[in-house]
Amino acid sequence: MALLAFVLTLMLMLLLVIVVVYAERKVAAFMQDRLGPTEAGPEGTLQPMLDVLKLLQKEDIIPTAADKKLFAIAPILIFAAVFAGFAVVPLSPTLVPAGIGIGVFYLLAIISLDVIGLLMAGWGSNNKYAMLGAMRSVAQIVSYEIPAGLAILAVVMVCQSLDFQEISYQQGVLMNQFLGLERESNWLFGIEALGINTTYIGGVTTWNIFRVPIMFVAFIIYFIASLAECNRAPFDIPEAESELVAGFHVEYSGFRFAVFFLAEYAMMVLVCLVAVILFLGSWNTALPNLGPLRLADWTTGTIGSWTAILWGGFWLISKTLVLLFVQLWARWTYPRLRVDQLMYLCWKVLTPIALGVVLLAGIWRLLM
Repeated sequence: MALLAFVLTLMLMLLLVIVVVYAERKVAAFMQDRLGPTEAGPEGTLQPMLDVLKLLQKEDIIPTAADKKLFAIAPILIFAAVFAGFAVVPLSPTLVPAGIGIGVFYLLAIISLDVIGLLMAGWGSNNKYAMLGAMRSVAQIVSYEIPAGLAILAVVMVCQSLDFQEISYQQGVLMNQFLGLERESNWLFGIEALGINTTYIGGVTTWNIFRVPIMFVAFIIYFIASLAECNRAPFDIPEAESELVAGFHVEYSGFRFAVFFLAEYAMMVLVCLVAVILFLGSWNTALPNLGPLRLADWTTGTIGSWTAILWGGFWLISKTLVLLFVQLWARWTYPRLRVDQLMYLCWKVLTPIALGVVLLAGIWRLLM
């Protein structure tokens, strides 16, 4: 089962990256009133694969003055750190590559290693633009890991678990099957204050952002910080073409550049998956049990069956694609921030609010 989960995770990551690369061009074209890719395949759907083929055929150039060892290791280290983060991401009620009890802690630790790869790429290139881009990227990632980590900490405090799978179970009607007992309440505070038992209603009523109102603020903080973690607009200062040509990977070509490209989009997929798991119900259905249809029950399946795996994968990927679309949307909506604006937003806006969210989450947990 672990091997199957590993293969599915790798395939899921590669598939979502291809979809996002294509969608980004089409979304950008739509927002700018143009067509985007049209020639390669129906509606240009084969364009991402042809781009990969082109990059693989390009010459691998290493600058003469570069530190060749650091230059070669950097893209591999960055991709390995990002891909290792997928190991603890649950794909369904029973399918998770590595179900460890400290999955949240592991994820935050392992993806932080990409900072080392970024510095290696900038320093090893022996290029002033690459070094500036690497330093900007490292400062940005290290800074925005703080509000993102605090937002995640608020979820951990409320759910009382570092296990992604357990947090997922707490956000759906499958919790009763998981525990093997019937409960009068799913200790859901927001909606149940109105006298509505959401344990058996399920759907969006059991998602963290609805059952604990303060989690909605935590979600907004996490999502903004995740854009900076991925170097996405409006936080794409490390790759500012008008200032740094291309940023930390300016000297890379061919396969090594393709690895950087893949790692960046894989990071986008990963942060969206984590947001879905922590705040948006994970692989649980979005449909509630209202009326005789019992939509939440039949769109969730029974634990251990193939229906649960298929439904779980469907809901997880669907929610992730929605967040990925919002990331693409933001790129063509907001202008790039200056460096001072970037740091101001992190240290003087998001971090104080995130600290307040953690405090309120702790008080909420004690009172409820």
